[in-house]
Amino acid sequence: MYKIKTYNKISVKGLNRFDRAQYEVASDINNPDGYILRSHKLHDEALPESVKAVARAGAGTNNVPVAEYSKKGVVVFNAPGANANAVKELVLTGMLLASRGIIPGMNWSNSLTDMSDAGEMSKLMEKQKSQFAGSELMGKTLGVVGLGAIGSLVAETALALGMNVVGYDPALSVEAAWRLPSQVMRAENLQSLLSRCDYVTLHVPAIEATHHLINEESLKSVKAGAVLLNFAREAIVDAEAVVASLDAKQLRMYICDFPEPILLNRDDVYAMPHIGASTAEAEENCAIMAADQLMDYLENGNIKNSVNFPAVQMERTGTDSSRITFCNENVSGVLGHVLSVLADNNVNVIDMVNKSRGELAYNIIDVEQSPGDDVIAAIKAVEHVITVRVI
Repeated sequence: MYKIKTYNKISVKGLNRFDRAQYEVASDINNPDGYILRSHKLHDEALPESVKAVARAGAGTNNVPVAEYSKKGVVVFNAPGANANAVKELVLTGMLLASRGIIPGMNWSNSLTDMSDAGEMSKLMEKQKSQFAGSELMGKTLGVVGLGAIGSLVAETALALGMNVVGYDPALSVEAAWRLPSQVMRAENLQSLLSRCDYVTLHVPAIEATHHLINEESLKSVKAGAVLLNFAREAIVDAEAVVASLDAKQLRMYICDFPEPILLNRDDVYAMPHIGASTAEAEENCAIMAADQLMDYLENGNIKNSVNFPAVQMERTGTDSSRITFCNENVSGVLGHVLSVLADNNVNVIDMVNKSRGELAYNIIDVEQSPGDDVIAAIKAVEHVITVRVI
């Protein structure tokens, strides 16, 4: 029986993925094997030794102390792409709000409370509507910074609207490149993208390299009258630099999902309350993906969409075999020592896979017979081995 501790309100569709014959799932549970959570911050919480994996039902993992958990051999999963459509639609909403006088027009219409004659109101609106005139998205240029799951969807949608699209992503993977429509033009650097785009949308993770990616210096390159959209992470943008650019009339508008005191009560800022992934569909998709990944790891040792461990998948070789998984510091000789332990104890290896990522390596070894406690103890004693499991 595996034990799963939940934080936040996790979609029922995600929680129902756990077979209650094999899993105990609750928000208050002792010695859990895994966590599933959304935005709850784990940085100040003690980690029980029983925890083997953490599944974040969302894309970011800022609320998880990943580096600390890595040292303890705890796999951290996220759910990339599960909320991509929800964020894409909100980015589109932001661009439309910025291109037309929608919100000012609605506010003005709702202010006409002293009028009682519908005909007179209609005449007044015809007279005053020009002050809320805007422009169309078709033919404008959108810059997409970060071309992963969300950025590529935004680029595809913008092309369908007749926009020109320029992309910039220094860490673009081969898989992400294949997803991109061929019409997306590539910018050599951020400054080049900023200088040529009417709208710029950010879709990069919040890491040290992207902290205040948009700052006073980078905003010097922005095209006059451009609109900046941030539905990625608050830390990517220096809000004070954005306000200065707005005051200087270099940026025309800032649309974001991260209100800050300095951004409030400005006509040129639309700040939404972090609702990018807050749709029923996105929450369900994220919870289902997180639950499935957590179960596959606990039951089979497979790893998919981890932010700290390599991706490792291996089919089971038979119902009579046992599976040993272990992670270790990524130094030479560890796997050889473990295989020697198995050979010395006459444990026959049927199949195996070894992958590494950064400072960590992860191994799955299928063996003919279940290894005894003495064998597992010997593996744990191998220098640089962090954790060992028998499944």
